[in-house]
Amino acid sequence: MTLSIAQLVKTTVRRNLTVLDTLLDKAAAFAAGRNFDAGVLLGSRLAPDMFPLTRQVQIACDMGKFMAARLAGQKAPVFEDVETTLPELKERIAKTLAYVDSVDDAAFDGAEQREVRVPTRAEELVFQGRDYLVGFAVPNFYFHVTAVYLILRHNGVELGKRDFIGGR
Repeated sequence: MTLSIAQLVKTTVRRNLTVLDTLLDKAAAFAAGRNFDAGVLLGSRLAPDMFPLTRQVQIACDMGKFMAARLAGQKAPVFEDVETTLPELKERIAKTLAYVDSVDDAAFDGAEQREVRVPTRAEELVFQGRDYLVGFAVPNFYFHVTAVYLILRHNGVELGKRDFIGGR
């Protein structure tokens, strides 16, 4: 069996953003059950030099949409970083999933060898598609999804490994 880049990208993004959406539901339920504003969780971070939960969700979504767009040779939609509530973050997740799902599988043909350019503050990184996917995009995507999980868990939201792994 061969696993295509389209299948890998779409499955990875869908599964993990769905998990992220569920984590935000659990955060809302946790805050409601303890009678405090869930917005407190949005500003939480694991360390002073790390981004807060809101930014972690935004970046996870960005990593998902850029993974699909760059490997499909497309321009990613622009999502302004304006979310300030859990429902707004959940909407960002939904928009990201809708975009990734909309990318035609055929657009990923040749993605393994496609040149991918990633602008950073310091420099522009240049990859072949396979190296971008395996060595940059997927690890960064998981990093930010994991950061959300850890921030919530650190703040007392009752989460376990199954919450991070997700359903079948």
